[in-house]
Amino acid sequence: MIARVSKFAGLAIVGALVAASVRPAAAQDLNGAGATFPAPLYSKWFSDYAAKTGVKINYQSLGSGAGVKQFTEGTVDFGASDAPMSDEELAKLKSPAFHIPTVLGAVVITYNVPEVTKPLNLTGPIVADIYLGKITKWNAPEITAANKGVALPNKDILVVHRSDGSGTTYIFTDYLSAISPAWSSGPGKAKDVQWPVGLGGKGNDGVAGQVKQLPGSIGYIELAYARQNKLPYAALKNAAGKFIVPSIESITEAAAATAAKLPANTDFRVSIVNAPAADAYPIASFTYLLVSQTQPDPVKGKKLIDFIKWAIHDGENDAAALDYGPLPKNVVAMLDKRLSMVKNIASK
Repeated sequence: MIARVSKFAGLAIVGALVAASVRPAAAQDLNGAGATFPAPLYSKWFSDYAAKTGVKINYQSLGSGAGVKQFTEGTVDFGASDAPMSDEELAKLKSPAFHIPTVLGAVVITYNVPEVTKPLNLTGPIVADIYLGKITKWNAPEITAANKGVALPNKDILVVHRSDGSGTTYIFTDYLSAISPAWSSGPGKAKDVQWPVGLGGKGNDGVAGQVKQLPGSIGYIELAYARQNKLPYAALKNAAGKFIVPSIESITEAAAATAAKLPANTDFRVSIVNAPAADAYPIASFTYLLVSQTQPDPVKGKKLIDFIKWAIHDGENDAAALDYGPLPKNVVAMLDKRLSMVKNIASK
């Protein structure tokens, strides 16, 4: 009898273990996808918010193009993009969407020129001509003129760009279009363009990796990725004629004048590249969460809005440490009103 009981008890234990092993993993409370530009900060936010509230947020850092696509198809609870959605993209949505800025970021021009030991000075027209394939050597007269006293090598410039649809590309090409008629009338401004020259890397991390490995290369990435990968980045000549190194202060300066002029009912689809402020870094931008104005799931909708409110108030305190610019206070106040307009978030 004892042996029989032990046998049945053993089978019960085995059965319980098998049942436990086939149970599905706990589902995430919210799912999002999109921009790689703010991914380092979002990763910290989602981790901190889960620790504080127990709400788990899964985020796929796939690029702004993929974020807009998944948001449009309704396969995620929110999208993320550095590029605002176009009127044509918004028209495809089942429900109107809000663009919610989260922080400010900078796109920097990074390079791998071991012979150069201090930050290079570059201008918008120089960068545009490099990406148009018109300037091909590091010691070209245009680059030499902007860097007096620097011994530049007679080496080919190897251009690196994004291979995926990217908000970082949108910001970069928005800037090039603003300062170069040849770029504006050629490749133009978009999340993905026909690149005249160069090789592609997927995501900010892909471009950073290519530049880090390839001597003579140049690329454009978000400031946090340059710092994390210990890559140098150029000082860029701004609209006021000053060479500006990207920093939290120079990013904030770029946004300040624009933010002060935003109308109360703005949808925040604004460009702040090449800002006229004296100390503004010229390739700065908001990055956005894409949020449906009418939430199809009331419970998820409330969790999403609660998280965003926490992010733009408490989460902003982490921005500067990760090389992002916090939102100006007047923008946060406008966003609080905008978030109160999201519908259907009461419990069923």
